[in-house]
Amino acid sequence: MENLSPGQATICVVNYRTPELIRVCLRSIRKFTHTPYRVVVVDNDSQDESLEYLQSLPWIHLVARRFGAEKILGSGAEGSGLDLGLQACTTEFYVAIHSDTIIQKDDWLAELLTYFGTGPDVACVGSDRLEVRPRWRVLLRKATDVKALVRKIRNDPRQRDFYRWHNCTICCLYRTAVLRRENLSFLMGRERRLTAGQGLYLELRRRGYPTIELPGSVLGRYVIHLNHATMVLNPQEFTRGRRAIKTYKSKVTQVMSSPWVAALLRDSSLDR
Repeated sequence: MENLSPGQATICVVNYRTPELIRVCLRSIRKFTHTPYRVVVVDNDSQDESLEYLQSLPWIHLVARRFGAEKILGSGAEGSGLDLGLQACTTEFYVAIHSDTIIQKDDWLAELLTYFGTGPDVACVGSDRLEVRPRWRVLLRKATDVKALVRKIRNDPRQRDFYRWHNCTICCLYRTAVLRRENLSFLMGRERRLTAGQGLYLELRRRGYPTIELPGSVLGRYVIHLNHATMVLNPQEFTRGRRAIKTYKSKVTQVMSSPWVAALLRDSSLDR
């Protein structure tokens, strides 16, 4: 068995052209993390100011990718980036975080790592998507979701995994040794249109590994997620519906204008 630093975590963030958000994300990690950790940032050929910023940080391990003519976008780029981060991981735990995820609770990592203590074989701790809508709207949408009812009636196995509850890579913690021993990848399930990490999570469950599924309200105490940021900020490469764009802009205005996030943007000492 390889020698992984016990009790420590490698945090991997995959970036693509989100200059202001990656700055807030990394500074929030720097400010609110006190348990031993290291950060790996995989840049997916941004070629913009976000890459310049990442190259200036002495406390991260940067993997700067260049794709050439065969550029990878979306979930495939994220999944392959997380696989690169896993290759560089030298710690007992591996943490996947989106570049539009902002840590908001002091010592968040230490608290989330305690969930692994519930069993020696616990392989994954996380949550499904963090809803930015009020709870009553979430419940109303579920109760009136005709498409979900049709899927249930048809019981199509090709759709079952795609819509199944799973721990998302918004902020998800893994036991490194398990992922490597089982030869798992964040790209698993791509042929079934599963998102980055979704097939990996389902495979962990299929192989009998215990996983911890936190309610979104619990994970939401630790992090804020600005949905669809990479896609909304790069409309020339991604297509998003008006609703997604409206939701993102509303949330980002609220979060980025808050005093504590504004303070993070001003505090350049967190870059050193």
